[in-house]
Parts: sequence; C-alpha cells; structure tokens
Amino acid sequence: MGTALALASTSTLVSTPAHAQFGGIVYDPSNYAQNVLTAARTLEQINNQIRMLQNQATSLINEAKNLQSLPLTIVQPLQDQIRQTQQLLNEAQRIAYDVRTIEGAFDQHYKNVPLGASQRAMVEGAEARWQNSVAAFEDALKVQAGTVANIEGSRDALGSLVSASQSATGALQAAQAGNQLLALQARQLADLTATIAATGRAQALDAAERAAAKAQAREQLGRFLAIRPRYLPGGSD
Repeated sequence: MGTALALASTSTLVSTPAHAQFGGIVYDPSNYAQNVLTAARTLEQINNQIRMLQNQATSLINEAKNLQSLPLTIVQPLQDQIRQTQQLLNEAQRIAYDVRTIEGAFDQHYKNVPLGASQRAMVEGAEARWQNSVAAFEDALKVQAGTVANIEGSRDALGSLVSASQSATGALQAAQAGNQLLALQARQLADLTATIAATGRAQALDAAERAAAKAQAREQLGRFLAIRPRYLPGGSD
C-alpha cells in the first residue's frame, strides 16, 4: 500500500509542466526565451533606425556643404580693371575708336589729300597727320602700361582662386572657383585685345601718314621743279 502511494506521487511529479515558482512569481523558461528574442529583434530595429537617421544627417550635412558659397570673390576687382582698360580706350586722342570718326578723318586727311591746296595748307595737313600718329602711339603705350599693371593683380587673384578651389568643401564652391578663374582669363583676353587694338591703330595711322606724305612730297617736288629757273648751258655770266 505504501509502495503504491509512493509510485503515484512520483508519477504526478513527472507529469507536472517544467516551471518554477519563486516567492510567488512563476518562471516559465520558454516564455522567457521568447521575450528575449522579441527584445533582441526590437533592439535591432532600433539600431537600424538609428543608422538610417545617421545616414540622413550625413547626407544633409553634405548637401549643406554643397550649397555653401565660396567665401572669396574677385568679380568686382576684375570689373574695375576692365573698366580702367575701357577708359583708356575711350581717352584715345584726336581719332577715336569710332567707325564714322575714322571714316571722316581718313577722307579729310589721308585718302583725299588736297594736292591743289596752298603750300601752307599742305604743311598744316602734314602736321595734323603727324600729330595723329604721335597721339596714337602715346595711346598705345598707355594701354600697354595699364595691361602690365594688371599682371600683378592677376597673379594674386590666380593664387587665391587656386587655393580656394583646392580647399573647397562642396560642389558649389568648386564651381564658383572655376567660374572666377574663367572670369580672370576673360579679363586677361580683354587686356590683350585692347593692347592689340591700340597698337594696331597706331601702326595703321603711321602707315597712312607715310602714304599721304609720299603723295604730298611728289606734288611739292613738282611745284618746286616748276618754279625753279631752268639751267641753260653756256649762259651769260
């Protein structure tokens, strides 16, 4: 009888579910494992969201850098230098850089030299043409001096722009540095164009003056020979 009761008690213990009770709290290992797995998955999701936020923040920072303007600008100095060169051209003496002015001057003093005019008028015309040539050479020298003066500014501007482009933090700064380098090249080309124009003007006026002088010299020589007493061999003493 006692043996049967012991076996029945043992069988009851074996068939009881695997859980324990501590201080009134029931501990279920399978439920605990499930909760740990759920917490791990939740933590992973949170970490993924944190990484996404970090990537978005980095992207926004990069976009902000790309939108930052270059702290250096040389546009105003370049415009001032171009205006100075233009001012020198506008100050051309006697014959300005104007098509109608040039046409009028050449018609009056070069193309249609009044060979029938008086000796005094011919001398005055030659003097006017010579003064035109001298003034043109002076104008050319002024433009050349202005161009040379801009070289130092170009050197400083180029160094600053290259340094700024190398330290650019974004696409906008790099693009702005490149654009300003192109603007510097454009100003240098403008100086070169002005120098060539001024030098060519002086050379053209000088060549025109020499051509007109030759025509006038032939006329003056003919007049001199016409009024010179003819040499008669065997004439009276």
